[in-house]
Order: sequence, then structure tokens, then C-alpha cells
Amino acid sequence: MSKTATPLADSLLEAHVKHEMAALKGAKLKKFLQTEVAELYDRCSQVTLNRVTSVDQIMGVIQRIVMDMELDPGIPELAAEMAAEVLKSPVQGETRLKEIITREQASAFLEEALELRHQRERIISEIMAHPVYQELVSNVVYHGLVNYLYEDNLITKNVPGVGSMMKFGKNLANRAVKGLDEAFERRIKAWLSDSLPALIARSETFLNKALTDEELRDSVMAAWVSLEDKTIEDLHAGIGEVQLQEFVLLGYEFWLTFRQTGYFEEVARVVVIHLFEKYGDRPLIDLMSDVGVDQAVIIKEVEELGIPLVDLLREEGYLEAALRRRLEPFYKSAPVKKILDGGE
Repeated sequence: MSKTATPLADSLLEAHVKHEMAALKGAKLKKFLQTEVAELYDRCSQVTLNRVTSVDQIMGVIQRIVMDMELDPGIPELAAEMAAEVLKSPVQGETRLKEIITREQASAFLEEALELRHQRERIISEIMAHPVYQELVSNVVYHGLVNYLYEDNLITKNVPGVGSMMKFGKNLANRAVKGLDEAFERRIKAWLSDSLPALIARSETFLNKALTDEELRDSVMAAWVSLEDKTIEDLHAGIGEVQLQEFVLLGYEFWLTFRQTGYFEEVARVVVIHLFEKYGDRPLIDLMSDVGVDQAVIIKEVEELGIPLVDLLREEGYLEAALRRRLEPFYKSAPVKKILDGGE
């Protein structure tokens, strides 16, 4: 105590600290927490979201904590270590895919995806128009045509010696006229170049007609049946710790960049504004109820997490020290001294 405190003030402080310490453990602490949670929960039925906070305040938190906070370089390393531990955990070899996602759930996801017919047709169209796909088609057709001409057509298959004669004639012609192969290849590829748009268009039409909902449903579910009994370890076979760490690092680097884009900020603002438009003038209890939080949930978590934490703080001596820091200024204050001295 301060030198200005009286022995009576010292005694009152010690009694007060002892009282509070006794109240902050066991059944008394549990009762206190239950009472205060009930009181706060009741307040939530009277106080609106707009009275508690605002759009700008929430966006400020997002800006400071999510977008601008400097993240320690050790974070991706720790995340990679955790991912590696998960990857080699025994549970990977003991858990089958169907234990995580049931066939009914997979079917439900598929049915929703099948509703996106327009998106499916657009994806097919974009794939068909991609230069890589067009090059693939061109090469497949070219090599298929050349192979058919020299080996797989009906004449070379059914007439003995014709295939060998064609190859012999081809080789002889090449020796006689250098560059004949190149000229032949150029002509075929020129023809393919002219014919490719029509081939692609027919392919697209064929796929849109062939990939019916029923065909896709049967194909996807057949694939699912072949996978659902596999363990998670089977499914990620071939992914080692090094590759996993690289993926984690790439994801971390993406997040660092993405969180600072205007797109991310605008999406966050749209979500926050909508939240306040819907709940701003309504009691907080409406928002809590809509996300599944009620008084029993709060009390359960406070008891499970709060009481052990208070017990630890008491064991470490922090709780008593905090009480003394809080109460000593009062017991050494002039108004208390005046009261204890018998003043008005």
C-alpha cells in the first residue's frame, strides 16, 4: 500500500482482494459467469447492431487486421509443417472418401452442377477455341491420316504385300525427290488448317449433344463409385512433403497479394454493407440466432474455455496482482481516507 493509506484501508483492501479471489473460482465463478451471460444476452434483445458498431468500424478492422497487417515469414513455414503432419497422419490411411462425403451428398452436388447448363456449354466452347486444343486436334488428325494411308486402310490390311510396297515406294520416292515428305506434310497441314474451324464446330456440337445430363450423371457417379472406397492416403498418393510445402507457399503468396487488391476490399465492403442493411436496425439477438448462437451455446463455451483460463491466471498469480492494481488506487484515494477518518 501507499504511505498515505491507513491500516484500516490496508485491512479493507486485503479483505476485498480475498473476497474477489474466492468469488472467482469453483461454483461461485460458474454462477457469476452464468448470471452475467444471461444479463448480456438479455441486453442483446434490446440493443441494435448499429448502436454497437458501424460499417466504417468493421471495414477499419478488416483493413488493419486482414489487409494491412504484416505477417511473419514463419507463418507459411508453420502452415507447411502442419500440412505435412496431416499428410502423414495415420488417419489418412484409416479414413475412406465415403466417410467424409457420402454418395448422397456427392449426388446432390452433381445435380446442382448439372443445372449450370449454360456455363457448361460456355466452358466447352472456350476449350474448343483454345489454341492448345486446336493444335492437339490438328496433330491427332494429321498422324491418324498418315497412319491410315500407309498402314491401317482396308487395302493394306487385306491385300498381302501392299503395305510393304507402299512403304517401299514412299522411301524410294523420298530418295528420288528430296523433301517429298515435307511437301506432303505441308499439304496435309494446310488442308487441316482450312478444315479445322469446321472440325472444331462439329466437335463442339457433338459434345453439347453427347454430354447430356444423363450421360454426365452416369459417368460422374460411376467414377465416384470407383473412388468412394479408397482411403484419403490413396487419393493423395504421389504428393510428398516437398510438393505440399510448395503448394502451401504458393497459396500464402497468393493470399498476400490478393488481400491487397481492390477487388478483395470491394467484396468485403459489399458483404459488410449488406450485413448492416439486414441487421443494422434489428436487435443483436436476431443476428446471433440466425447464425445459431443462443444463450446455452455462449454459456457452454465460456465455461469450457473461460473457467480454465481464470484458474490458470489465479495459479500464476496474475489474477490477484490484477485485482490489487485495480483496487489499490481506490483504497488509497482521498475520498476513502476521508470516510475512514469519519468525515462526510
